[in-house]
Amino acid sequence: MKKKIKIKINGKLNIIDDKTKVSVLLRSLKVPLRKVAIELNREIVDKKKLNKIFLKMNDKLEIVHFIGGG
Repeated sequence: MKKKIKIKINGKLNIIDDKTKVSVLLRSLKVPLRKVAIELNREIVDKKKLNKIFLKMNDKLEIVHFIGGG
């Protein structure tokens, strides 16, 4: 059985498997990577590194969607 951890995604508490990669989480949430910015613990994450970053207990993930308009 995998250990569970608590993280916040856009301010909401989520319980996920320990050692989950950011890329795996975003895929499971069906996040369109081309249209978002990802912030982990108040720092913008390079999208090329999403597959190398493992989430830890109490991490705070912000997914910011770009919206067109004028």
